[in-house]
Amino acid sequence: MVRRRTLFLAAGGLLAGCSGRGEVGDVELRLATGPAGAVYRRIGGALARHITEQVPGARVTTVPSGASTDNIRLLRAGDVHLGLSSLDATITGDGSAPAGISAVCRLYDSHLHLVVLAGSPIDALTDLAGRRVSLGAHDSGTEFTSRRVLALARVRADGRSLSQAESAAALGAGAIDAMFSLTGVPTPAITDLAQRQPVRLIPLDAQADALVAAFPGPYAPARIPPTAYAGVPATPTVAVPNVLLARNDLAEDLIYAITDTIFTHTGAITSGERDAGEALPEAWQINVRTGISTASIPLHPGAAAWFRDHKR
Repeated sequence: MVRRRTLFLAAGGLLAGCSGRGEVGDVELRLATGPAGAVYRRIGGALARHITEQVPGARVTTVPSGASTDNIRLLRAGDVHLGLSSLDATITGDGSAPAGISAVCRLYDSHLHLVVLAGSPIDALTDLAGRRVSLGAHDSGTEFTSRRVLALARVRADGRSLSQAESAAALGAGAIDAMFSLTGVPTPAITDLAQRQPVRLIPLDAQADALVAAFPGPYAPARIPPTAYAGVPATPTVAVPNVLLARNDLAEDLIYAITDTIFTHTGAITSGERDAGEALPEAWQINVRTGISTASIPLHPGAAAWFRDHKR
């Protein structure tokens, strides 16, 4: 299997050292995104389309997935070439990157949502004890971070593994009591639910402080603004950066070209699905100043070269 995957990469001209800068050649790339109802699915599609349009010879298709940790597994197995992940899920226990993977860039920050219906008796994280709670899709960044939050608070909930779309549907139907969602703001699944039924966000400021203290690097206190969801006031929470990851064996010139098109044509990515008139507000966070900030995850040599050439 490893030999077959290596041959697939080499046949597409993807392995390091295949071409001179600016001569990427014909390549077919697979980009792992996320589940239905997630920002990863939308922004991954926008990135794939934009790279295909702007990098001559490159054709990028998206691969739906469980999100962050699933994407890391797909990358390491050689089933995809690029993938989205939350930064905390990417950093291993010793602070390093998973073997064979590096970062193209930091894209935007996700915010941890803890959503309940407006009439719920749940007012704080500790009220989740024994409650039916969606922790996010299996192998997602939401699951990774929500489990950390619950473990730090020593709260034992009746956890369920549901995608964002499934979580919102289950919460609206009363099948669960709360849902976690680590995602961009606003996120489609929560927006749709809030338009149908009144919802509340549970404050997570204490949990943000606990994460920052326990795991320095990928976390920062943040607020979900009052304009994010209908009828929901500003709510304190924790923010986690999202990164675009790549296999280390992808050609330096290919990653250089991908990095260049991400940062020189951000507006086109922000516009989202043009035919559907769907904007991607998360993409407004994409900029050179923060793009290089991937904590302990090293930049792919092609991305590092691009940032060196575009110092400001």
